[in-house]
Amino acid sequence: MSPDATATQSPSKYDRLIAAAKAIPPAPTVVVHPCDETSLRGAVDSAVAGIIRPLLVGPEQKIRDTAAKFGLDISGYEVVDAAHSDDAAAKGVELIHAARAELLMKGSLHTDELMRAVTAKVGGLRTDRRISHVFVMDVPAYAETIFVTDAAINIFPDLDAKRDIIQNAIDLYTQANFGKSPRVAILSAVETVTSKIPSTIEAAALCKMADRGQITGGLLDGPLAFDNAIDVESARIKGIKSEVAGRAQILVVPDLEAGNMLAKNLAYFAKADGAGIVLGARVPVVLTSRADTPRARMASCAVAALYAHARRQKAPTVPA
Repeated sequence: MSPDATATQSPSKYDRLIAAAKAIPPAPTVVVHPCDETSLRGAVDSAVAGIIRPLLVGPEQKIRDTAAKFGLDISGYEVVDAAHSDDAAAKGVELIHAARAELLMKGSLHTDELMRAVTAKVGGLRTDRRISHVFVMDVPAYAETIFVTDAAINIFPDLDAKRDIIQNAIDLYTQANFGKSPRVAILSAVETVTSKIPSTIEAAALCKMADRGQITGGLLDGPLAFDNAIDVESARIKGIKSEVAGRAQILVVPDLEAGNMLAKNLAYFAKADGAGIVLGARVPVVLTSRADTPRARMASCAVAALYAHARRQKAPTVPA
């Protein structure tokens, strides 16, 4: 499913992603507080496409009124009543613990409301891995589907957090069938290590961690500036020789501010679509924005469904 070098038309990347998700059984998905047209339509469209099987959690009458107002048929989906958005988030997490679903999907509530329930020390969905966010971006001008991480959860990640951020992204890339051994560029402002820019030192340390097996499954290089991470000619001019430079598939940013600016620049200047998924919790969490296109929303569900399917396939079977 990894796009080849000639696949530069934007529909090809997400269309192949969505087609792959349609080819596997729909993932049972808790949709938290889908109380506006955008979030409810996103869930219904993904269900109709055969990507998810939604379980709608929120104020039941409000959900049904929204469906009626915008002509959305939810008659085939279970609705679990919740008093308000915080209650919906808590009940959504409880349903995951009860093994009712394999995915959690954000509706019309604030991201911090949902993530507060996910990251709660008691009753949440934490694992021993740091929770992080990945934008899966379809950039028309770039041959590859590109990951940007972390641009939504970790504000100023330290070295250990960055290790998990990278491992989460690599695991998603390989297990959701984007390809094997993704090329991971650890970004900074320059491509040389200098004590004046701490992110360059961390980038070098992360590469050494990969050499020693503390990060597995990908090819790492860094520090790299953005231009020589994604442009072969820029890397050649700078004299950078590596398997990653100029051909990155995962871009690891130094902090949330840089990542958020990069992702939004790609979205608004390069007209990229960005599917969003949170990793490191017990189940993948689909994060969508009101500004997302319908195709990007469906792609977010597709990525999460493919990842959940891969995890299910890898899960050890219990002897009868």
